[in-house]
Amino acid sequence: MKVFMHKGPSGLAGASYRDFPEIPLKERQVRVKLKCAGLNHRDLFVISRRNEEEPPIILGSDGAGVITEIGEETNGFTIGDEVVINPSLGWMQKSPAPPSDFRILGLPDHGTFSESIVLPIENIEYKPKYLSWEEAGVMPLAALTAYRALFTRGQAAEGDTVFIPGIGSGVAIFILQFAKAIGAKVIVSSRSEEKRDQAIKLGADAAIDTNEDWGVQLQQEKADLVIESIGTATFNRSLEMLKPGGTMVTFGATTGDEIGINLRQFFYGQFNLLGTTMGSHDEFREMLAFITKHRIKPVVDHVFPLSETQKAFERMNEGKQFGKIAIKIAE
Repeated sequence: MKVFMHKGPSGLAGASYRDFPEIPLKERQVRVKLKCAGLNHRDLFVISRRNEEEPPIILGSDGAGVITEIGEETNGFTIGDEVVINPSLGWMQKSPAPPSDFRILGLPDHGTFSESIVLPIENIEYKPKYLSWEEAGVMPLAALTAYRALFTRGQAAEGDTVFIPGIGSGVAIFILQFAKAIGAKVIVSSRSEEKRDQAIKLGADAAIDTNEDWGVQLQQEKADLVIESIGTATFNRSLEMLKPGGTMVTFGATTGDEIGINLRQFFYGQFNLLGTTMGSHDEFREMLAFITKHRIKPVVDHVFPLSETQKAFERMNEGKQFGKIAIKIAE
């Protein structure tokens, strides 16, 4: 089967489109012929941290396709069912934090940039019928991360003001769409005027320039909830956006892991700081029900064939995308 994998030096130099043997099916596993997969920033991190001494790995966490083979346990699924893949492995029940054996599809397990994939039967759900293959294929990781960050951790509710710095990523856009679906006010920021305009078209109530003074642009308006994924470059500015008693949820650090905060400002502000990563299978099901109820569709930035996955990586590395980058595998 054709795959896009990493074996060799770190980065894209070690990634390639090539043949790879099909993986045997075990008990309680299912084989899915993939129609489409989705690229995530995680895939960039994976290839940047691997080296020539490590075994080959098929990349990719997101995907959707058709069941072609099932082990002994079926969980009600049959061959021919159209399914989406939950990339959160080993985390079934909703909980304050994932279990110790939690991992994400695509490392150390082989991922979705492949003509087919074998995975635990617990990690599939029926594809929402109203979504195209491209929409379904790019949805799982980002939508699950957004759902847990906004609802399980952030406890967002109708009438809240939610601030999302750095709009443009798949997760950030899902947070925007989810928050608007429940009647929240949403403010976003971006250095790109084009991305700010696109966010307004998606329903954002305000879109400000990341490079300018946020307080001046918003006339000192504050947020009940800030969902932060940028890290060092914006963390303290994001903290200043909170109302007294407000909550910040963080799930990423694209500009660096280390920060310094003014503790006195923090405790006098009565702020809450919460971390989050991905989500459980319970939350994956809740998320699917939520997007189906509200008919939410992922924003697909660009579609590349599997053979041109390297170009997809290059586009994400440049930071030009608004929404999800899809990898088309089959018709």
